[in-house]
Amino acid sequence: GAFQKKGHSARVLSPEEAERLAKDQVLVSEFKQLKLEKEAQKNWDLFYKRNSTNFFKDRHWTTREFQELKACREFADQKLTILEAGCGVGNCLFPLLEEDLNIFAYACDFSPRAVEYVKKNALYSTERCKVFQCDLTKDDLLDNIPADSVDVVTLIFVLSAIHPDKMHLVLRNIYKVLKPGKCVLFRDYGLYDHTMLRFKSGSKLGENFYVRQDGTRSYPFTEEFLSQLFKAEGYEQVVNEYVQRETVNRKEDLRVPRVFLQSKFQKP
Repeated sequence: GAFQKKGHSARVLSPEEAERLAKDQVLVSEFKQLKLEKEAQKNWDLFYKRNSTNFFKDRHWTTREFQELKACREFADQKLTILEAGCGVGNCLFPLLEEDLNIFAYACDFSPRAVEYVKKNALYSTERCKVFQCDLTKDDLLDNIPADSVDVVTLIFVLSAIHPDKMHLVLRNIYKVLKPGKCVLFRDYGLYDHTMLRFKSGSKLGENFYVRQDGTRSYPFTEEFLSQLFKAEGYEQVVNEYVQRETVNRKEDLRVPRVFLQSKFQKP
């Protein structure tokens, strides 16, 4: 079982959780931090080598959560062009292409190995999608996508893996290919999500910024930080709110607090 609520209030920590987070103030050394940044692509590539296509479940919830994918059409069978920025192995891409036959998708990922997995998928078709490797912080999307040509950009559990100092570069890059009046649909980890509370001592890189054991990184967002990030790059905020869930594992009698940020930002 699970409950879900949406709103602008951040999750309130229990006294034990607050104490644990307050104690964990030691940052990973600058040398190691620079190494992690330098090896970010290698670490994600190794992640996909270890897990192949088995780690993430197919995201059949995307069209349910983001009605925008249907709502942004001016007429029923209008062909949409979307960009999935950070497509991984296609867990969101392929369910979407199956569900909606009037979509052409551009999809890119940081990891060359992830891109190869997408291209090997039986559902991959160059008539329906164009997939390419891309570091969104430095590779120009205009090399693969015409300017002002995309109806919807999905940015789902991607920005949190990027160094906070470089996040604005991703949004600036996406802005160039998005049509005026169209939106970026965002979903990612929110402040005090269970994944943030599980980090062991010695995993902290900075304010709300952590490294996992495999070298990949995670940044849980506050509503304010995300809003400022998008607005600074010229986007207008349409929706920006926390989604709080409590997942209950009855077998193990565990209650797990999940917090996501679900948002929509528009190019004027």
